[in-house]
Amino acid sequence: MSIMLLAGCYSNNCPLENNVTCNYGFYDAEGTPIEYNDTITVSTLLPGYKTVYTYRKLGSQTVITDYQDKSLVKLGYTETISQQRQDTILLNKIHSTAEMKLPMSFFNTCDTLILSYRRISLKDTIKIEHTSYPYVELPECGTYRYHTLKAVTATDAAIDRIEIGNTQVNYEGEENVKIYFNGVVE
Repeated sequence: MSIMLLAGCYSNNCPLENNVTCNYGFYDAEGTPIEYNDTITVSTLLPGYKTVYTYRKLGSQTVITDYQDKSLVKLGYTETISQQRQDTILLNKIHSTAEMKLPMSFFNTCDTLILSYRRISLKDTIKIEHTSYPYVELPECGTYRYHTLKAVTATDAAIDRIEIGNTQVNYEGEENVKIYFNGVVE
């Protein structure tokens, strides 16, 4: 009888919850923690723009692609080339929540978040200035990117004010930013 042993790398010292996110808490204008009762979508602006090709033909459905398609032009479609912002959705349609947890950029010093609401047409923009640095607790656990918050600002569509609660963004899960809503959506 032969016995095979397989060796692997593991450590009981590595944290199980090791996602580094900036944690936002929701409050009313007086500072009482709340569960915000509107549907929120959070997107972020990525650097640069992307080229978008739009093809239209009377009586046919509009086609939008990230690449140029000459075969559609040969079929009688008109081509319009445009530049669009590169943004991505971080949270899609969260509802009745008291917090949100969002990743931060590793290499940019300012993150821009756009909050869209279902019940109001205006959007809020949050800008977070921060520094980012690598953190290694143990070599077998890998490298994490921690952040230090420097400043935070927000527009006032639904947000009364915003402030930093804890400047250190790490995998400890502490609340980093406090968002005080102005009561537009109860």
